[in-house]
Amino acid sequence: MTLQSQSVLTGAAREDAADPAAGLAALAGSVTIHLPGDAGYDRARTLWNTAVDLRPAAVAEPVTAAEVSAVVAASRQLGLKVAPVSTGHNAGPLVQHDLASTVLVTLEAMRKVEIDPMTAMAKVQGGAQWGDVIDAAAEHGLACLHGSSPDVGVGGYLLGGGIFLYARRLGMATSSLTAVEIVLADGQLVRADRTQHQSLFWALRGGGGSFGIVTSFEFSLYPLATVHAGMMVWDIDDAERVVRAWAEWAPEAAEEITTSMRILNLPQSPDIPETVGGRPVVCMDGAVLADEARAQRILAPLRQLSPKVDTFAQVPPSSIARLHMDPEGPTPVTADTALLGRLTDEAVDAFLACVGPGTEHSLLSAELRQLGGALARRHPDGGALSRLDGSFLLFAAAIADTAENEARGRRDAAGLVESLSPWGTGRRYLNFAEAPVDVGDNYGEREWLTLTRVKAAYDPESVFAANHPVPSA
Repeated sequence: MTLQSQSVLTGAAREDAADPAAGLAALAGSVTIHLPGDAGYDRARTLWNTAVDLRPAAVAEPVTAAEVSAVVAASRQLGLKVAPVSTGHNAGPLVQHDLASTVLVTLEAMRKVEIDPMTAMAKVQGGAQWGDVIDAAAEHGLACLHGSSPDVGVGGYLLGGGIFLYARRLGMATSSLTAVEIVLADGQLVRADRTQHQSLFWALRGGGGSFGIVTSFEFSLYPLATVHAGMMVWDIDDAERVVRAWAEWAPEAAEEITTSMRILNLPQSPDIPETVGGRPVVCMDGAVLADEARAQRILAPLRQLSPKVDTFAQVPPSSIARLHMDPEGPTPVTADTALLGRLTDEAVDAFLACVGPGTEHSLLSAELRQLGGALARRHPDGGALSRLDGSFLLFAAAIADTAENEARGRRDAAGLVESLSPWGTGRRYLNFAEAPVDVGDNYGEREWLTLTRVKAAYDPESVFAANHPVPSA
């Protein structure tokens, strides 16, 4: 799209401001736009979490930053809001917006990845998935701070923080961001980094998608030739001794290790290892950023728990993209989450009373992620969110393939979170919050005030509708 054609489209939008459908249709000549009733509308509005039923005024599928600019500028002229998504893993909270007056902008087609091995930097488009980056970086002996599945979107993950198996040593992924290119509310494409649009760059690192549409991200990679990673599995009858011992060990463990302890109830499937499929099990996966000898010493207390399966070994970083066994491809999910402090014996009792041996529940996974280490410290040059308030992250998820299963899964997930509320910090990790929440409760008072002021400066008309929205000051 040329600047001239973008100007023409914006002009058309002005003329059709009284008729948004006609104005959006005018865009369709240069940008792929799906309106309700179009053949491609239902496909385009269906995101990764297929339990989320969004019915926006239109769905735009741009393929360049210029097309993103055109869509934003025209939508604003038409009085419509804009909701950007990459994959839609955390799209549930978008239901809080008036979607009948919102254009959903999916960046699915914008997945280009460039790796600079000399500087150990990546530049990726806003719709890229972590699998794209993992493979490209691995060709140069580099690793990225990726999500727990290769089909997690880079964009939402980074804007909301980003934590997985390197986090206790290397911190939140968003702190590795060095620059972004972003379309603002007036359709202007700008670069934000530590020298230009500094307040915007600060807000984007953990403040979410309320400030614009990021069309490309630049971030640091890490020279990790190998990682000591794997999983340990126990029978469900071992849950009490294993979870209790892990909960006591985790807060004081060396920063080089990051683990996740889960009660899994996965179906039998060719895509799921037989060691964990078809029955409830206790599963701990993790990674140790240390040499072989130190990794063995760090893992020794966990091996003393006599796992039935132990796959920990020195492996290439690219091999752990699927270690967590998250479902890939469109999946109907319902979930709940909370940040927790130290897990006392009473807290472990409450956890096991909901999902331990002999309990009946619909949860696919009841997960406790180990926090602390670098995640407990504010990054010296970080953004709006560079640490997490808690020692553990609780995440409960269930399959929501029917209305009945969705309702039961939501109850069971909420029930687990409620049972552990006495040990909660009062905050959530918003990337895991699958329903609308009070966003401001999850930031410090000064950080929240600054975020609202940045929103007022860059999007005073609240053109952008984020899943976890920041209001204008």
